[in-house]
Amino acid sequence: MNETRAEMRLPTPDLREDLPFFTKVLKLRLDMIYPADNPEVAVLSGHGLRIRLQKGAAEAPGTLRILTDDPDGFAGGQRLLTAPNGTRVEIDALNPPLHLPTTEHAFVVRRLADQAPWVIGRAGMHYRDLIPSRLGGSIIASHIRIPDGGPVPDMVHFHKVGFQLIFCIKGWVDVVYEDQGPKIRLTAGDCFIQPPEIRHRVLEASDGIEVIEIGVPAEHVTQIDHDMVLPTPDVRPDREWQGQRFVHNVAAGAAWQPFRIPGFVARDTTIADGTKGVAGVMVVRPDGVAPWTRHSGDILFTFVMAGEMTLEGEGKNPFRLSAGDAFVIPPGMATRYADPTADLELLEVALPGAVATEVLG
Repeated sequence: MNETRAEMRLPTPDLREDLPFFTKVLKLRLDMIYPADNPEVAVLSGHGLRIRLQKGAAEAPGTLRILTDDPDGFAGGQRLLTAPNGTRVEIDALNPPLHLPTTEHAFVVRRLADQAPWVIGRAGMHYRDLIPSRLGGSIIASHIRIPDGGPVPDMVHFHKVGFQLIFCIKGWVDVVYEDQGPKIRLTAGDCFIQPPEIRHRVLEASDGIEVIEIGVPAEHVTQIDHDMVLPTPDVRPDREWQGQRFVHNVAAGAAWQPFRIPGFVARDTTIADGTKGVAGVMVVRPDGVAPWTRHSGDILFTFVMAGEMTLEGEGKNPFRLSAGDAFVIPPGMATRYADPTADLELLEVALPGAVATEVLG
């Protein structure tokens, strides 16, 4: 079998000065050095790196990042170092805790008609941003579509998130999840809750598939798992990932009940139960005349899936909204969902899942 290796070359003016730093401080192993009488090249390896220190090399010294379970003890407590050759070295945590920014509350209305062109993102999918401010980094809401259906060039991956929702609004998509059996088809009106770090892969999609994806926080890492093969042999529907269960909620046959706002009914997607109250997801339809209300939750995001309504807010001009539009209502702001068409259907995502609502009349 042929063997292939890769090296990163770094310049050095003097190997005798650099070798103690790279071997003793950074704990790299010396694999090769030559020529013997006056060494000019040394090859070292460790921590997933293979480095070639070469006297007189033309490259800049660069930056090395070393990730470890013990960042404060790895290099005697130093987190930022500079090698004799000028290479900058950053020592950081291998698995840093997830940081959830404090929400910067704002009233946001994002209309499809006012949008810039769709942006091509991961795996060739088209994205449009539904909350440009990200509320200070606390949430990202994306409208995603795949114009041409068929196999999706995806890999087994996972997301380091606090909460993630995939809600299908058009078409279908096949996805396979860790410990959840064979592929699952998500169709219009259905949704997935993807617990933190559950491995999954998108397999195939219909022409024109469209989904709404919610992620908390806005900036989160997507990591490829090169070792896991899906589907996994075990089926464990009750398994939890960081306290959350995988949920596949199917719209067909769901019960409709009074919504938190009078004049509307809703079907519960069971996301609040699956996340133990981290988030709640409701599909909402009109059933009368809505009063003015205000909520005391943290994040309340709504996407118009069908029909039209007028969003009225205290101190704001009214917005006539239609399918593809989205809005965020900050806590404490009085609003009213007025003049809905009979076919209006809203997707509401709330964090936390229980939304205390005051009816103002």
